[in-house]
Amino acid sequence: MKTILRDVLITLAIALAIFFILRTTVQAYKVIETCMEPNYVEGEWLLASKATYWFHEPERGDVIILDPPFETKEVYIKRLIALPGDTVEVKDGAVYINGTALEEPYIMEAPTYTFSPTELGEDEYFVLGDNRNNANDSHSGWTISRDAIIGKAWFSYWPISEWGGANNYPLAEQLEAAT
Repeated sequence: MKTILRDVLITLAIALAIFFILRTTVQAYKVIETCMEPNYVEGEWLLASKATYWFHEPERGDVIILDPPFETKEVYIKRLIALPGDTVEVKDGAVYINGTALEEPYIMEAPTYTFSPTELGEDEYFVLGDNRNNANDSHSGWTISRDAIIGKAWFSYWPISEWGGANNYPLAEQLEAAT
């Protein structure tokens, strides 16, 4: 009887350890609204890696889960466009980072708005929805701090038709090639 009890306790301890490790490193999030179309649709479920940014800083083009800088019950999913110290501008249907227009094959349509050149502060990150013209994002006048970034979108698991890796798009290569 003692060996059965010991085996059950060991199994429970291992299960709890796995649960807490997963809970601190990976979390599921539901896409709300249409701001990330065509890549993520309303009602889609994503797994986000909360541990990714323990090992390196967020990068331009990452799809991130974040707490917006205003009162809301929901977390947001956005694409990270610019990092602290970058200058961001939106004009003529394109987003410019440090004077270089981004090639953005992942967006629904080109932005129809303008955003005056703005240099980001020491702890400011600029995020945009892929559905540029229908998103509450940094072009609306807000940025986020590093602490607001919860994790990096990693995997879409529901609905099954959307099953697959997250559509992160490295923008750093474009900017490096331009300099």
